Amino acid sequence: MNALVMNCSPVRNGATAEIAHIVAECLGERNTVKNVCIDDFHINFCKGCRTCHATAKCVQQDDVDLVLSLFEWADIVVCVSPSYWADIPGQFKAFIDRCTPWCNTHEPHAAISAGKKGYSIALRTGPSMRECNRIIESIEHFYGHLEITCCGHLGLCSVEYREAVADRKNEIIDFCNTIK
Repeated sequence: MNALVMNCSPVRNGATAEIAHIVAECLGERNTVKNVCIDDFHINFCKGCRTCHATAKCVQQDDVDLVLSLFEWADIVVCVSPSYWADIPGQFKAFIDRCTPWCNTHEPHAAISAGKKGYSIALRTGPSMRECNRIIESIEHFYGHLEITCCGHLGLCSVEYREAVADRKNEIIDFCNTIK
């Protein structure tokens, strides 16, 4: 099976990237894995023109189609997101907004292949799971509109720096063992 692990943070070497690396390593033992960072791609903001509601295509030219080709390739998608003011980072939100042509709330719409499984990992610096749950809800809402089946999530509190991930590695590995 093919697994896409997406670091939804623009930081390529922080705690989120470290978690994505652990997930990719674990999943790589039984899957073909691509581990990417949202900041690897050039993604414009949605202009709100709604042309895609009539054409199922965006008028803008950037890397959104490339990212969606990775979603198409994958059987399993794992989005790993930190908390930016109690929700997903703006770069990831911009990508989600640009996925409107693939959104199942209007016809016509583009679509990725059926049968994909989605998993979410949220992390935050504070001790409350409330923010993690909000991030997970954002990712799962996105998955729902792409018709990716939500199959599991993990929230990690009190993780601010990359070094703090080491203390949570077993918890992350245990979660990865549920991904099938």
